[in-house]
Amino acid sequence: MSPPKPTLDDLRIERGAKPAKPVRIWPIVIAISALVVVGLVIWYLNRPKPIAVRTVLARETGGASNGVDRTVLNASGYVTARRAATVSSKVTGKVMEVLVEEGMHVKEGQILARIDDTNVKASLKLAEAQLASARAALAETKARIKEADLNFRRITELAKNNISAQADLDHAEADAAALNARFAQQEADIIVAERSVATWQQQLEDTVVRAPYSGIVTTKNAQAGEMISPLSAGGQFTRTGICTIVDMESLEIEIDVNESYINRVQPAQPVEATLDAYPEWKIPCKVIAIIPTADRQKSTVKVRVGFDKLDSRILPEMGVKVAFRESGRPAPAAVRNLLVPKTAVQQQDGRDVVFVVENGRATRRAVTVNRTTGEEAIIGSGLVAGDKIVADWPQGLTDGIRVKELTP
Repeated sequence: MSPPKPTLDDLRIERGAKPAKPVRIWPIVIAISALVVVGLVIWYLNRPKPIAVRTVLARETGGASNGVDRTVLNASGYVTARRAATVSSKVTGKVMEVLVEEGMHVKEGQILARIDDTNVKASLKLAEAQLASARAALAETKARIKEADLNFRRITELAKNNISAQADLDHAEADAAALNARFAQQEADIIVAERSVATWQQQLEDTVVRAPYSGIVTTKNAQAGEMISPLSAGGQFTRTGICTIVDMESLEIEIDVNESYINRVQPAQPVEATLDAYPEWKIPCKVIAIIPTADRQKSTVKVRVGFDKLDSRILPEMGVKVAFRESGRPAPAAVRNLLVPKTAVQQQDGRDVVFVVENGRATRRAVTVNRTTGEEAIIGSGLVAGDKIVADWPQGLTDGIRVKELTP
């Protein structure tokens, strides 16, 4: 049997089903990665930038606070002088010269001013002349008494011999008695004249105004040519004082303490004073006395505080802040106080807080402020020595925010 005859169908190429194309995943991965990178770039460019802050290290005060010296009360008052007086004259008259100026140091008994003494000197001369006249009259009477005594003894002898009449004897006796009486009166007149001279001498001395004690002249109240009087008279044309003298050795502090806190103040209690003019200067003081009466209007009790040591920088009427200390109560253990700038401590939610920089972020931390001294605050708890503290709070500073420390 012969093989089948080839046909055109045998020459046709059979095409099967098209093979499936392979899935390409790399473009997808690249696109997703690009989106992530773009998102990270956008976040990085728009992320919150760190706040620039100035930091300081919390440092120890160099002493331990063991409870022996603790502030129990803060108050304010003024420096006052226990001895301060406006010096005046004892007589009314015209001021001839004033020998002092403000700020001058004067000694006790030093002449401050002179008052017109013309009339007083004239009266003194008259009194001295009257005294001299009285003494001269006494000398004359003395001579007459001697003469009368001799005459009386002579007539007495004559009367014994019946030569002189009894009437002559009586007359001689009466003359001697009268002269003795006049002598006694003139002696009294001399005493009166001497007292008169002493009075005018004292009035002459009173025209010289002297310093009653040593001190410094703070005000000059009168000038030469003005009238002065120990009493207020003549309105504004008559002065009542020459100058004001302050004894700088008698300076102390007067404080009005609210009566609700007066139980925290005791006599001889240690006090630390700070003058408003010198806020960095701590002055040791102590309580002198607590005045045993209260002011009904202000509900305060006056407390006198004395300086342990006076200084020329302390002046009357200066404002002063004081811290009353408590002594004799030891604590169980010594606690180190730390110093930070006062600006680093702020009030938040009724508590004192600071920001501590840790790992590039600001962390809020509550602290206990024992007291403030000038530009610094003394921290009792909440920090350790060496902590980096934000010295000045910039705007936008919050807990956990990134910060950048400024280089000094």
